[in-house]
Amino acid sequence: MLSGSLASAGHESKRRRVVPLPKGIVAMQTFMPDSSVVSDVIPSPNFGERNKARRPDMIVLHYTGMPDVEGALTRLCKAGTEVSAHYVVLEDGRILQCVPESKRAWHAGVAKWAGEDDINSCSIGIEIINRGHDWGYPDYPLRQIAAVITLCRGIIIRRNVPPHRVLGHSDVAPSRKKDPGEKFPWRSLAASGVGHWVEPAPIEAGAGFRLGAEGEQIRVMQQALADYGYGIAATGKYDPATVEVVSAFQRHFRPEKVDGVADGSTLATLHALLGELPIDVRATAALT
Repeated sequence: MLSGSLASAGHESKRRRVVPLPKGIVAMQTFMPDSSVVSDVIPSPNFGERNKARRPDMIVLHYTGMPDVEGALTRLCKAGTEVSAHYVVLEDGRILQCVPESKRAWHAGVAKWAGEDDINSCSIGIEIINRGHDWGYPDYPLRQIAAVITLCRGIIIRRNVPPHRVLGHSDVAPSRKKDPGEKFPWRSLAASGVGHWVEPAPIEAGAGFRLGAEGEQIRVMQQALADYGYGIAATGKYDPATVEVVSAFQRHFRPEKVDGVADGSTLATLHALLGELPIDVRATAALT
């Protein structure tokens, strides 16, 4: 974990850095953080303007998926990597801001949700320090999750983010991403007013729908996932893309078993979530 102190370049208040700049990052003009819970600003040059002056109304949560903090911050804040996020939450609960909320950070990549395909323009991206599936995937510390909740609650108020638009990277990019993964405590976030959640239906023995299945029931399931927001076509064929979307849904909403099989528990949980969406959201989804 990074430690020490370094003066923040260009800040009028002479505020001291909680975390020093990792090697390879050039000191940049800093900015005033959007949130009072930010412990330090480490500006990233990797950002742009939001397309069509889009106001963000979505939060996308990520894990860094790298073996150490230094490497993660270097990737997010070094020119030329073409990767960034608005915030980084450290394991000890400290929060860094790298891009102003008014700007378009480059965190989601090729992604889609509820008919939108420029997720970077409509969202606030939060990277959570965690090694991820490729590096042992440790549990998220309670202090870190408490910090994520506090940060998100402020963003929700400032940006009027509805619960069903607090998402994981795997929700908006199921073919590429698994983060923040099945260990991320979405239930705890929802209990604190962050995100949409229903208790998953019990897992019971049964075949369920799986790769290679076809028919009207598959089409109805795909349409239900699309109605919730997932980028999936209602083809009636349980193809590899459907397996990826079902797996992403399970990681978020039924994390006890992530296998890409649409069993009774998965389907019941999906329909319970749909039933809680505002009527106007469900009507819009049906038209996209």
